Amino acid sequence: MPYSADHKQRTRARIVECARMLFNRKGFTEVSIDEIMASAGLTRGGFYNHFRTKEELFVEAVAAYQEFNPLERWPGLDFDPQRCGSAFARQMVDAYLSREHLDDIEGHCPMIALPSDVARAGPGVKHAYRGLLERMAGLLARNADASVDAQAARRRGLALAALCVGGMVLARTIEDEAFREEIRAAAHATAHALID
Repeated sequence: MPYSADHKQRTRARIVECARMLFNRKGFTEVSIDEIMASAGLTRGGFYNHFRTKEELFVEAVAAYQEFNPLERWPGLDFDPQRCGSAFARQMVDAYLSREHLDDIEGHCPMIALPSDVARAGPGVKHAYRGLLERMAGLLARNADASVDAQAARRRGLALAALCVGGMVLARTIEDEAFREEIRAAAHATAHALID
């Protein structure tokens, strides 16, 4: 008896989420299809019912982060998706540059965890990564001061995204806890200054 479309979609989503966490932890090249499928509680043969290649799965794992809800991963954060304007931008920066995000290796945004892997990947992965960056910058730009013209808002959105991602990439690579926290806090304070 064939599985329902809903079952197939839930299985695919489970594979994507397991892959995303493993890619974050180990990088694209260090993760095997067998490892992804074992993490999802499935066999390797089942992989090909959903994806043609590991890179196709990588594209979907990167793109899936566009629907990420920080409250599902870090319920203690003050995040209300109904906020608007600079209040929304501030909470977005707060969530992205939070200690919870920094410490959650498996929950990292792919822009933090995978930039080197993406740089070596094919066009599909690069397109998904760019889409993620465009979405983040767009959310930050749309919630900028209403008196700012669209081009200036886009520049500010891109600058804020670059500051958030870059700050977290650097903080993630540092072992010295005090310095790591100093980088995160500096990026956070500077991002808030750009919003206000």
